[in-house]
Amino acid sequence: MKDDGFLTAREVTKSFGGHRAVDAFSFTLARGAIGGLVGPNGAGKTTLFNCLAGALKPTSGQVQLDGRDITGASPDRVFAAGLARTFQIPRPFPEMSVLDNVMLAPRGQLGERFWANWLRPRAVAAQERAVREAALHWLNFVGLSALASEPARVLSGGQRKLLELARVMVAEPKLVLLDEPGAGVNPALLDQIVDRVAELNRQGVTFLVIEHNMDLVAALCNPVMVMAQGRMLAQGPADAVLRDERVVQAYLGDGA
Repeated sequence: MKDDGFLTAREVTKSFGGHRAVDAFSFTLARGAIGGLVGPNGAGKTTLFNCLAGALKPTSGQVQLDGRDITGASPDRVFAAGLARTFQIPRPFPEMSVLDNVMLAPRGQLGERFWANWLRPRAVAAQERAVREAALHWLNFVGLSALASEPARVLSGGQRKLLELARVMVAEPKLVLLDEPGAGVNPALLDQIVDRVAELNRQGVTFLVIEHNMDLVAALCNPVMVMAQGRMLAQGPADAVLRDERVVQAYLGDGA
């Protein structure tokens, strides 16, 4: 059942010197939604994502996830709270296998502790098997299981975005921030990405998506928030927001 306030930003501001890249930006995203965040280049969308995910500490304001204050928390603590993110340009470890790239994602694996390999070898092995099974499941889910043993460098741009989706899902996040999942992706793979995100959402995962492809936004996202010069310009259902004259002007007038 959906409820309001799953992800809440209150007056989030991020300043760099005298420039406010994010300017008192507030929104509420309900549990189970796929929210869209759109706006011209330079609007502050990625900076806002960085503030939500812990890569940047807001100058002021508050961020809450599922009732928990995560304002200014480090990325690993935000990740532990259940918020994961992808990036506009995925950067897998190119010489590692596709499977190993996915298996890196879960936090707190016993094998990361040197002493555990000596004192608890069976527990380490059991956990590694479980992580491997989960990684294979998610690779199959995104359609990359046939490439599991290949080095990640062989993947196309669209396949790398699918790999990144598998990598965040193996950590079982509550909320995923997707940064331009459609950028540079051919139409067939884009349809596959949209289908996989929609299926994950049906399974209960909440998403917030930065995207420039308005067809993707209209098909996938509700609500849609439009950001311009660091501020909220408009928000609501996609069909209404994308027809808003202020939104059209923001894209056509000062999109640089």
